[in-house]
Amino acid sequence: MAKRTALRDSVLAALERTYALRQEDLGADARLSAKGMTFVTESWEIPDIGHLCVMQMNAFLGLMRMETAVIAPTGVDVPLFNLDWVKAFGTETQIAELYDTQLTPWPDECHEAFEFARDQFADLPDAPAADPRWYDDILLPCSFHKKGRGLTERMSRAAQDYLTVYTELLAAAPACDSTAKSAKVQAFAQRLFEEGGPAVNQVTKLFGEQTARRLILRHMYGVQVSE
Repeated sequence: MAKRTALRDSVLAALERTYALRQEDLGADARLSAKGMTFVTESWEIPDIGHLCVMQMNAFLGLMRMETAVIAPTGVDVPLFNLDWVKAFGTETQIAELYDTQLTPWPDECHEAFEFARDQFADLPDAPAADPRWYDDILLPCSFHKKGRGLTERMSRAAQDYLTVYTELLAAAPACDSTAKSAKVQAFAQRLFEEGGPAVNQVTKLFGEQTARRLILRHMYGVQVSE
């Protein structure tokens, strides 16, 4: 059976080559369980860059698993990046999404670097198109959604290639107005929470609105929220 490197391990390895990450104490929010579902959340400050979060979910005695990694830059003008992996009853979904949270347009060569990485996996089946989503207008076209069975190794490789390109661009990006950039990230996170969706709705249902708000805004995207 093909093996995959856990998303958490891949992201930390990629970032720790360049940055001295500072892990944050999430208290009781670090591990939450209800109705057979367990969520483990970790977050880090990336000095001079922004925020990193990794969330892992396990349900149905391991028949459904999810890993999500979010890199939310606030010190450099690079798009917000989400990596998601889900395995449900033998079917895997691998998602890499870049969101336009730019203060200035992202250079064409940055888009092209991701398009080259994406094209190496063009033969992998795309996930069925979802209904229109609120973020479609800011989802960069070099993102990808793949879904299938027996594709563990190649899906893992695709995610790793995207992560490599992203961290290289992150390291090369100049500093920006962190206050303005943070406002862009906050607007995205707030809209995500307000609009809801399968994952947000599930967390809210299981743990309540206040906890879900902390998980999504503070821990996942690094946005300060009032209690």
